[in-house]
Amino acid sequence: MSFDAAAEEYERARPPYADAAIAWIGERLPLWRVLDLAAGTGKLTRRLVAAGADVVAVEPGEGMRAVLMRAVPGVEALAGSAEAIPLPDSSVDVVTVGQAFHWFRTEEALREMHRVLRPGGGFALLWNIWDETDPLLRAVHAITDPLRPRDVGRDTSWRETYDQALFGPLDRRTFRQVRTMTTDAIVAWAASTSALLQADPEVRGRALADVRALAGTGPHEVSIGTDVTVADRL
Repeated sequence: MSFDAAAEEYERARPPYADAAIAWIGERLPLWRVLDLAAGTGKLTRRLVAAGADVVAVEPGEGMRAVLMRAVPGVEALAGSAEAIPLPDSSVDVVTVGQAFHWFRTEEALREMHRVLRPGGGFALLWNIWDETDPLLRAVHAITDPLRPRDVGRDTSWRETYDQALFGPLDRRTFRQVRTMTTDAIVAWAASTSALLQADPEVRGRALADVRALAGTGPHEVSIGTDVTVADRL
């Protein structure tokens, strides 16, 4: 919920997901009735709507949900969490989660996702990541990562205990996009991460100053990775 107070900043700062990532999900899963879980400000929701899906967005944060409804007018948006999804059994074909699954209580969330999914469906989990092959983003990551909470919010730790009782094997791919970003945009992206949202104000200020110094005058062509993990409902 730490993101809720920074919903407007999150909406402005976070880059979109790679086109190729959305296309692959559409090839891999039936994008008909889709639950976008922990939808935030609708960064993924709007891409799913544009792809032709009938989307219901579930988001616990009131501030994030308000921005989502403004950014994606007409979409069904509900309050709820991954561990208590406010939908009936077997009511959606796909569950998507953008930039959030690592915050869930994994076993509870997977049970709920399985409950609301119809046979033949599955889930798609997405993360936009600092591309380690991009020199500037690698340097920015080196500044922000030490400030990240160590008990939660790690993007990959859930994979270590993933149980295939409800869903099949994880099918993972990474898609890259090159975007032109100003120095202000790079600083804003860093500022919207959990590492800096929860940091002491003085520490946050120093880190953002370091990011700005790294980025210089800009703009920069940066490579952003969209990491996608798909699994089929059993």
